[in-house]
Amino acid sequence: MTPASKPGDGLFSLLSRAEEIMLGGFLLVMILLACVQILLRSLFSGGLTWADPLLRYLVLWSGLLGAARATSVGKHISMDIIGFLVPGSLQLWLRAATNLFSAVVAGFLTWAAWLFIRSEMQFGTTKLFSTPSWVWNVIFPIAFALISLRFLIASMTALTTIFSLQKNPGKPRP
Repeated sequence: MTPASKPGDGLFSLLSRAEEIMLGGFLLVMILLACVQILLRSLFSGGLTWADPLLRYLVLWSGLLGAARATSVGKHISMDIIGFLVPGSLQLWLRAATNLFSAVVAGFLTWAAWLFIRSEMQFGTTKLFSTPSWVWNVIFPIAFALISLRFLIASMTALTTIFSLQKNPGKPRP
């Protein structure tokens, strides 16, 4: 373990790598499948009946996993309305608070998505490839849970930095 690494870094690195591989795979499958559909429709006036629904689910999965990945690297959509008005000494506190708020909101979305999946398990129909509809929609609670976890980690990281700076006042601010 290097001096800069922390326990659990390997796990998050592995998770990030798995997300990148999945997203790349989804993108490759979507491009290939869309091209096959175009060719089949152009040349044979038909296509694969299962391809369009699968493409819709792949777009859903890649969008939500992409949002989770963007959150992990701090490239998520954010609205910085007052960030530039806050003095530098409070920037980290603001970052910690907004990340904590975002984690709570994503937590509520996780709960709502879980209720949706439970409902789909009870009353849902069978969809693509004879698979229950809830299986195709399980990405909702997974992605929102990942997003919530990553915002929580970002908030804790900001708080750790704040307390580290208070113990070592001469240390430069990030």
